[in-house]
Amino acid sequence: MSDLPRLALSVRQPWAYALAQCWKPVENRSWRASNPDLRFRGDFAIHASSGMTRDEYEDCASLCEAIGFRCPAAADLERGGIVGVGTVVDIVSEFDSPWFFGPKGLIIANARPVEFIPVGGRLGFFDWRKLLPFAKHGKPIEPAKWMLPAQPKARNAEAGEDQQGSLL
Repeated sequence: MSDLPRLALSVRQPWAYALAQCWKPVENRSWRASNPDLRFRGDFAIHASSGMTRDEYEDCASLCEAIGFRCPAAADLERGGIVGVGTVVDIVSEFDSPWFFGPKGLIIANARPVEFIPVGGRLGFFDWRKLLPFAKHGKPIEPAKWMLPAQPKARNAEAGEDQQGSLL
């Protein structure tokens, strides 16, 4: 843990996974020109935010598939902690990549996954180690219901339903 960068940037899953796997070479931000984080260059930890919507998952999974990557199942993506590291080498307003949506793009190099460290996140670059005393140690955040595989409906034998079900 001591060899990880001090600063982290929160990214929603599965985009954080794609960054850590070095699939996604750019992290999109809507920061204003006056934001001091736009001057940052260097190593940082990739923090997977605690939230992830079905639409976010499906959008990223579709993009991954279209360019030849396979996104893990939503329930398998760790959330609420450090999942990787990378290096911001530039910040651009244009970038020729299907991953770039703008308006600003942090160009990421040398990304790699790391062992999950549960810790809360913040907006912009933040010192994640200062948040460790408040972290819920152990497992990442439990998956939401929509992330879990659909369970077959149980047959109600007491109501007299057979395998074909009931019309009433």
